[in-house]
Amino acid sequence: MRRQLTFLALLAIALSVPAALSAQDSGGVHQDRKDIRHDRRDIKSDRKDIRHDTKDIHQDRRDMRQDRKDVRQDVKNGDMKDARQDRRDLRSDRRDVRQDRRDLRKDRRDLRRDRKDVHQDRKEKKDSSK
Repeated sequence: MRRQLTFLALLAIALSVPAALSAQDSGGVHQDRKDIRHDRRDIKSDRKDIRHDTKDIHQDRRDMRQDRKDVRQDVKNGDMKDARQDRRDLRSDRRDVRQDRRDLRKDRRDLRRDRKDVHQDRKEKKDSSK
């Protein structure tokens, strides 16, 4: 009788293990989908940020053109004190725009890398489900 009970207990355990493992696998698939969805949302927000940064850089360049005009006008009018101050402002604006461009290039590079990672994750998920 003990042998039969032991056998039934082992049989019940053996039958429940694959079910538990498959339940864990399906949870992993759901988590993978959720991660990919969040990654795609992050990429979308990054693209929006890059677009806004690009617009800001264009506006800064327009402002710099106007500052150069102001410097020329100040020199023409003989107001050297204002011209020097405007030149200092122009130099700092140039530095800021250069740094903004560097940051924008880095953000674009990171975005391309993120897109590539999401693509690979989707491909791996597709391959693993076969």
